This record gives sequence, structure tokens and C-alpha cells, in this order.
Amino acid sequence: MNDASSSAPKAALTVDVRENGVAVITYDVPGATMNTLRKDFVEEFGAVFDGIAKNDAVRAAVLISGKKDSFIAGADIDMLSEIHGVETAETMCHEGHAAIAKLAKSTKPIVAAIHGAALGGGFEVALACQGRILSHSRKTMLGLPEVKLGLLPGLSGLQRLAMLTSVQVALDFGLTGKNMRPKKALKLGVADDVVPRPILEKVAIAYALSLANGKKREKKSRIDRDELMQFALEKNPVGRSVLFKKARETLDKKTGGHYPSPYRIVDVLETYAQSGFEKSQAVEARAFAELLDSDVSSNLMGLFFATTAMKKDTGVDDETIEPRTIDKVGVLGAGLMGAGITSVSIDKGIEVRLKDRDAASVGRGIKYVCGILDTKVKRRHMTKPERAEVLGRLSTTVDYSGMKKVELVIEAVFEDLDLKRTVLKDVEGSCAPGVIFASNTSSIPISKIAEASDKPENVVGMHYFSPVHKMPLLEVIRTEHTAPEVVATAVQIGKRQGKTVIVVRDGVGFYTSRILGPYMNEASYMLSEGIKVDDLDRAMTKFGWPVGPMTLADEVGLDVAAHIGPIMVAEFGERMTPPPTVGSLVEDGRKGRKNEKGFYLYGKAAKKRGKGKHVDETVYAALKLATPDYKTSPIPIEEIQERCNLQFINEALHCWGEGLLRSPRDGDIGAIFGLGFPPYLGGPFRHVDVLGASHVLGRIEYYQERFGARWAPAPALADMAKAGTRFYD
Repeated sequence: MNDASSSAPKAALTVDVRENGVAVITYDVPGATMNTLRKDFVEEFGAVFDGIAKNDAVRAAVLISGKKDSFIAGADIDMLSEIHGVETAETMCHEGHAAIAKLAKSTKPIVAAIHGAALGGGFEVALACQGRILSHSRKTMLGLPEVKLGLLPGLSGLQRLAMLTSVQVALDFGLTGKNMRPKKALKLGVADDVVPRPILEKVAIAYALSLANGKKREKKSRIDRDELMQFALEKNPVGRSVLFKKARETLDKKTGGHYPSPYRIVDVLETYAQSGFEKSQAVEARAFAELLDSDVSSNLMGLFFATTAMKKDTGVDDETIEPRTIDKVGVLGAGLMGAGITSVSIDKGIEVRLKDRDAASVGRGIKYVCGILDTKVKRRHMTKPERAEVLGRLSTTVDYSGMKKVELVIEAVFEDLDLKRTVLKDVEGSCAPGVIFASNTSSIPISKIAEASDKPENVVGMHYFSPVHKMPLLEVIRTEHTAPEVVATAVQIGKRQGKTVIVVRDGVGFYTSRILGPYMNEASYMLSEGIKVDDLDRAMTKFGWPVGPMTLADEVGLDVAAHIGPIMVAEFGERMTPPPTVGSLVEDGRKGRKNEKGFYLYGKAAKKRGKGKHVDETVYAALKLATPDYKTSPIPIEEIQERCNLQFINEALHCWGEGLLRSPRDGDIGAIFGLGFPPYLGGPFRHVDVLGASHVLGRIEYYQERFGARWAPAPALADMAKAGTRFYD
């Protein structure tokens, strides 16, 4: 039978009216692992809740998810990316308002029974209900993360959260995009109850009936400090003015004005506080539409799609390749990197055998790991019994005893080729045959280390970033001899450790260290041209980098930079040559933060100067430079920013042209997650697309005329400019 209705999409909402008069509405998007708000949600929600309103047999309703561990995880991002034009987006937003109003204005109480993620539009749907019952599962979380995509909540979730709590709370969760856990939701009054998962539906039904019988939500009888503060800041015009002015000032400091969505969030809540709900909805709809049509949102959504795709990427092109099963990992070196790798491994269920040369070194590593776990307990991200369970996965040694069952060894020893070759030989002689050896080097080619191996097919690079437990990127490096299954195994382990993983071809500096080199060098050249240390850093942080190049040099270690520099120059020539002043820093005994002697003051010297970062003025003499005494920088801030950024981008394009990267996507992810390239630009490759290859080439050629060989344009950039091509559609 060829019935036209058989081809229609299956409904996501189903209604079961119980004998007690409660309609249990189950949201279950067909064929999806989690619920999202699809294109047809406006029509479907409208039809279902109109039906509830008209059905005399229904006294109340409960909205629950049909998925195992999610409520509604927000709007369908694919759907949003397909909307073009401000007017179209604004109309869609108003239609969403009308659909959600059917919940908010329902004369029959509707209670959301929430287990799992209720994020973005999902949280907004829940906020529109007359009640919310949450499971106390760790998987249950509420949040408005739209700001992370360059957007704002488009279904009036900000205003409804402010109604339930306060404008300050709505600002906090709207501007940060952070999650709200069940206990916090209960404390704030967002949740009416938090119960075990098995009785969630039962309790929600009972609460819906109690609301139908006229029971109202209990309010606190006493006025506490928070309520007094809310009255002072939100209930009078002067207080409101102070509140929103302070919010914008804070945003200026945190975002540098590069991200428009937080400011529009403040606009919406200010309109709500001053002019009411309906006028704020009009501001919200227009702001949502304009943000959705912006380059920043497009770039941030591009990052979202990229990271989502990478979760499914095995790191190899052959889909038939299966990674090895790894249950136990050996880590060589209990310093900050080795201990950091250990912490992210045991935290994710992987057993680790940690080795260092003596008990004292091992003890320092254990102390570091325990410190990370203690912080999690303190912040209530982990319980004390869970901490004990995680720590139980760690064992230590000062030799290779207990390493026979280890399937993967990650070395994190000092950055010395001979030393790394030695530990590679030791591993192959002491561990099980076929063990995978992964080097955490940041610059030494893996193929050079693998020359000492009897089985180079089992040697791979796993370049972590410091501090390991905070930095999201892992750079996996494959040589010409690395077996595909070894690459896939390294990628899988990285994902288990919670990392976003890119795979790059072997070479000096790989991808991330290599593209950082010219960026840091250019900053050093401008230092030698008379720019102040803090002016350089201020220019780049104002542009959107998390830290400036001089601060980064201190954090990485000036001795490390001095060690890597000659390796880069030997491989890439004049393009990587730093100014001669850099070597004098090491001669002066400056290693940066690690020995409290670098570009900035640390320790007691810093405390004497008071709060904030203070330049060590003696660094200029160490560089054989005059101490700058000007008030206006000799180089405009725009040139400082452009020169550093273009060097970074140009080297990324050199890497692309030489085949180091599997895709522009990986290049953008590596630059942002590993090095802090400003996310609002979408990555160096997306930024070239926005600016245009011809424009970028023209600016690089301009600096090449001024400064010579270090500004040689990447051939791939010249080819793109000539052909008029882009990296992304």
C-alpha cells in the first residue's frame, strides 16, 4: 500500500493520558541518540499543547524524555546553520516564542521531568513549564550554552530564569554558558524537587496533580542577604543602571569586544528589567537573528561542527583499521607532563604504571596527581570515595618492574634526542613484544627517535600541552613507518583521556610548535625594535589571545625556546631565525617562571610590587636594549597584532602546503585548542577565507618588502590567491 502518510516523518511527541487525568508527553526524536528541537518543533509543540488545553480529560501534564540519558540537548545546530538572512531568523524566533507560550500560559499545569541534559532550547522549554522535577544523576544538567556558539537563548529562557531567580543569576548563567547541577537548581528555586531517577516520572506526576489541585510553590518567608541585594540592584532604576553598567565593563575586560553575543544578552535582560517581558522578546528576536547571521557565530558553529566530527574520526583514512585494546599504560617521567598525563588517564578509567629514576621524583609526581584530584573533590566534581578509586589505578616504580602487561608506553622525559632513544631501547627490552612507544616531545621528529627502534611501526608521537589536565588538545604524530593501527590506538587513548585529537605528519616542530615559532619570533623582533614587553602582551590579549607572547615565553621556559630555536632554524632556514637578542636571555640565566627570572617578576620580587603582573625592567639590559621610556608606542597596536598573527597564519599555510595536516579543520582546531588562537576568528584557515587569500597575501608581501626572508609567503597561499579558492565551502 503506497500511503502518502507513510513517508511523513514520525512525530517526536507522543501523549499518554492516564486515568488520574495526567497526560504524560514523551519527547523522543526518531532515529536520534539525543533529543533536539528540530524544524518542526513549533508546529508539533503547538498541536500537542493545543490538544492538551482542549481535552477535558486532562487535568495536568508531565513532559518527559524518551531518551535514556538526555532531556532536550538544545536546538538542532544543523537546522540553525541552514537559516540564511536576518528577517528569516527573526521570524523563526517569534514563531518559537508563540509555541513556547502555549506551555507558559497553559491553564493546566505542565511539569518537566528532567533526566540528563536540558541545555539551550531544552532548558528554555523546561523553564516555560509550571514546574520542574530533576533526577539527581550526574548526567542531569541545565544550562544556556548559546553564548559559546556566538548566539543567545532565543526562546526567552533568560527572562524566565530571571523570573524564577534574579537578573543576576540569569546574567551569570547566560554570559558564561556554564551548567547548573541539580542541587544548585534546587537551591536557586529552578527545580521544585530532586529525586532518584527511578521515581522521577512518579514524583513529577504527583507534583503536577498537586498543582492542578491548587497547591502553589512555596516561597521563602524570610528576606535573606541575596534578596536584599536583589532589591538594591534590580528593583530600582539606579540599582539596575549600576548592575548592567558593571556587566558591560566586565565584558569589555573579558572579551575585548570581539564577541557580540554577551553584550546582546545584557541588552535583553536590561530591557526585561526596565520595560517588561514582551518588549524584551522583541529585542531578543532581533538580536538572535543578527547574531546568527554574523561571522563570529558562523566561525564558532564551524568549530562546534569540527569538534563533533572529530569525535567520530579514528585518525586514519582507512575505516577498516581497528585500534588496539588498551587497559594499562606506562608513563615514563613523573614531572609536570608525565604526572599530568597520568592524572587524565587514571581519571578516565585507565590503569597507569608511572616510572621515574628515583623515589623522590616519583613522590613529586604522586603529589601533583593528588593535588589535581583534591581540587576536584574541593569543587565537588568528585567525591572522596571516587578519588580513592581513581588513585587506586595508579602504581609506581623506579625500574621496569610491573611493565610487562603495559600495552602502551608514553615517555615524558627531558627534550633530548639521545635520552629519548635510550628510553625507547629500554622499553622495547623490558616490556611486552609489540608494545606501542609514544613520545611526548614537542619538537624532535618522531622518525629520529624511531631510528633506535627495532619496530618503528610501533613508534608514534603524542604531544600533550601543559597543564595536561586543563589543555584540551592532543597532537598525534605519525611517521612514514607508523602503523595505521598504532595511530588509531593513540587517537582512541587521547579521546578516552578527554582530549580533542588531531593527527599530523612527522616533521620538526610538527604543526603546533612550528606555527608558534614565527609568531614568537616576530614578537621578539618588535621587542628589539623598541616595543615594551607589556605593550606586546597587551596588544595580543586585546586581539583575543589568552596570553601575550612574552608571558607565554616565560610559561613555556626561555631555556626550552632557546633549545628548540636552533632546531627550527636548521630545518627551515631564515624564516625561523630569531633576533640575536634572544640568546642573551639564556646567558643571563633566565628560564622564565620556573626559576622566577624572565620577562616578568615572580615570587617575592613580584609581591613587593603589589597586585598584577610587573615587567622585570632588568630584562632590557639582558637583551642589550635600552629601557623604553616613551608614553606612545613607536609601532601602532594594529601593526603589532597584524605582524604576529600573519606570521602564525603564514606558517600554518606552509604546513598545509607541505601536507602536514589532514584537513584545514585539523589546522584550525590545533591552533585554537592547543595554542589559543582567538576562537571568534574560527582558526587561521577560516580567517583566511573571511579576509580573502589575495588580501592576506598582499599584507604578507608588504612585510616581506620591509623585513625580508622571514616573511616569505607560503606557496599554498599564493596558489589560492591566484585561483580564488577557499578552504571551506
